[in-house]
Amino acid sequence: MAMNNIRKPNTASAEAMQLPRANERRQRVLVVDDEAIIADTIARILSLSGYAATAAYNGDEALESALIAPPHLLLTDVVLPGMNGIELAQTIKRVFPDCKILLFSGQASTVDLLAASHRAGHRFTLLNKPIPPEQLLAHVARHLNSIPDEAAASTARLGGSLPTG
Repeated sequence: MAMNNIRKPNTASAEAMQLPRANERRQRVLVVDDEAIIADTIARILSLSGYAATAAYNGDEALESALIAPPHLLLTDVVLPGMNGIELAQTIKRVFPDCKILLFSGQASTVDLLAASHRAGHRFTLLNKPIPPEQLLAHVARHLNSIPDEAAASTARLGGSLPTG
C-alpha cells in the first residue's frame, strides 16, 4: 500500500504565515448602536480585522447577546433608547468584570452622562463619532490587549469617516 507516500500537513509553514488555528478563539466584541447601519458597519470592520464581532441595537438586546456569548469588549454608543450606553456598560462590567469597555458618541450631551458615571466610580473611554476605522481598530486592540490608553477616562478628540448617529 502507498500509505507511506501520504504527506503530513506542514504546521511550520502555517505558523510562518500566521494563519489562525482551528482551536484559537477570536476575541468577541459586542457593538451597540441604535442606528443599525453604524452598528453593522463597525461590526463588519471588526470582523474583517479578525474579531468575532456582533451587533446589537439597544441595551436589552446587547445584554441578551452578552449572556449568550460574553464579550471581551463592549463598544457602545452612549445615547440609546431605554437604557443608555453608560448604564449598559456599568451592567456589563458588573456581570462580566473582565470585559473591556469603549463608549462612543456623536453628541455633546454625553459629557454630562460621562461625568456622572465618573462620580459614581466608573471610568470609561469615550470616542467621538465619526472615527476613522484605523483609529477605531487601534483603540479596540489597545483595550483588548490591556495596553494603557492615553485617553482613558477622558474624551478622545477624533474625527473621521464612519457614519455619525
